[in-house]
Amino acid sequence: MKDHKIHNLSPQDKKIVKVFSELGMPRNLAKTLMYISQVEECRSAEIEHGANLRQPEVSVAMQLLQDKGWIRRKDLKKKGKGRPVHLYSLTSSIDDIVKNFEKDKIKQIDSIKKDLSELKILIDRR
Repeated sequence: MKDHKIHNLSPQDKKIVKVFSELGMPRNLAKTLMYISQVEECRSAEIEHGANLRQPEVSVAMQLLQDKGWIRRKDLKKKGKGRPVHLYSLTSSIDDIVKNFEKDKIKQIDSIKKDLSELKILIDRR
């Protein structure tokens, strides 16, 4: 297994995390996503250190990223006993992930606009 260098989130990455969070993405998910986008592949322990997260926070974020199809997990064979090691990588570019996120947010906005219009109509009919 090759050594993995721990990367730290840059000030720019932290600004991106802040914007993602303001748009409704959980902060831990945004930090995990930004960390993984900086490396070819990584272990969850590297994310914990580089993104300054606790293990349970990384585990939850990894599950959400897998559910969205944004990351893939590769199992690493280990000699002997112990917990298996998983390597994670993005399934597509961060730009594509942002486009996907944007589409979801636009759908939410459209749904809110529709609901507000319906609410106004119902109030006017009272």
